Amino acid sequence: MRTVKINLGAIDKVKNFVNLIARYDGDFDLVSGRYVIDAKSIMGIFSLDLSKPIELAIHSDEEADEVIAALAPYIVE
Repeated sequence: MRTVKINLGAIDKVKNFVNLIARYDGDFDLVSGRYVIDAKSIMGIFSLDLSKPIELAIHSDEEADEVIAALAPYIVE
């Protein structure tokens, strides 16, 4: 499992993020504090506090590098 911090501060970013992450078969979770939601769930994402970076957990090691490259515009250092 690999994790990266992402920023989804705008509605368009959330929509584009969900469309992009849905292309992959692996499991992805978003972690914000004590809440863990499925990263492919647009309703779940909107239940989180989007004003600060969220941790994305990528459970598929073989796809991780490809997913991280595709999500580069959302990743914060």
